[in-house]
Amino acid sequence: MSRPITKRILISTVFMILILLGLNARALAAPQLQFTPFPTPTPRPDGRIIYIVQPGDSWWRIAAIYNLDLNELLALNNATSETIPIPGQEILLGLGGPAEVTQTPGPTATPPSQLPTVSAQPGSGTLCVLVYDDSNGDSLRQEDEISIPGGAISVNDRSGEVSLTKTTEAGLDPYCFEDLPEGDYNITVAVPDGYNPTTVMNYALKLESGSETYLDFGAQANTETLAQAPTSQGTGRSSLLGILGALLLLGGVALGIFAGRLTRRKN
Repeated sequence: MSRPITKRILISTVFMILILLGLNARALAAPQLQFTPFPTPTPRPDGRIIYIVQPGDSWWRIAAIYNLDLNELLALNNATSETIPIPGQEILLGLGGPAEVTQTPGPTATPPSQLPTVSAQPGSGTLCVLVYDDSNGDSLRQEDEISIPGGAISVNDRSGEVSLTKTTEAGLDPYCFEDLPEGDYNITVAVPDGYNPTTVMNYALKLESGSETYLDFGAQANTETLAQAPTSQGTGRSSLLGILGALLLLGGVALGIFAGRLTRRKN
């Protein structure tokens, strides 16, 4: 009786070994997961971070690749979930500083306590924009850096109901758009000829009811503009010294004429 039992045990053991070998073989033959590398877009000179749509892309896939909120991605590109991205299309991922210089990635918000308080009606807000002469090029506005005249400010909401423009003037105070309906807005700034931007020139803003928002956009005069700028006329003291010098010169001429006449009379 012991031999049949031993034979059964041996057969069962061999069978289990074969099963385990088959499982290991399938595990070794299973392909490993492959991860597709995605290049990280760098900011363009104007500060925009752009992704080029590839075949098979969708809004959800682009948002997942770059760890973005889908709704924010759609809002940045004035799109909806029903809009289909087209291969080769430029998709705005966000805003950052220009790739070739180190600067503030976007306009800096000035605390409301440092600027005039503007009352807002329920359901609306106030937006104040300053396009300042960033004379030192540090992308941060100092108190003595004034507005650049001849620039343009454009404020548009994403529903298409609000479209406002303003030409900038010289001064220290920003231009304020009051009683704007609350909602999502795109603010775009154009600097006059002879200036180069030192911050991004567009900004996406969600305006809340009763809020007051201040945005600063900077630009610096290029070398040609600086070369053509009129030289300083000096202070009032310098002008006074110039007048006194002219009077002394005229006095010297008069004395010379008088001395010449005396000489001729003696002769």
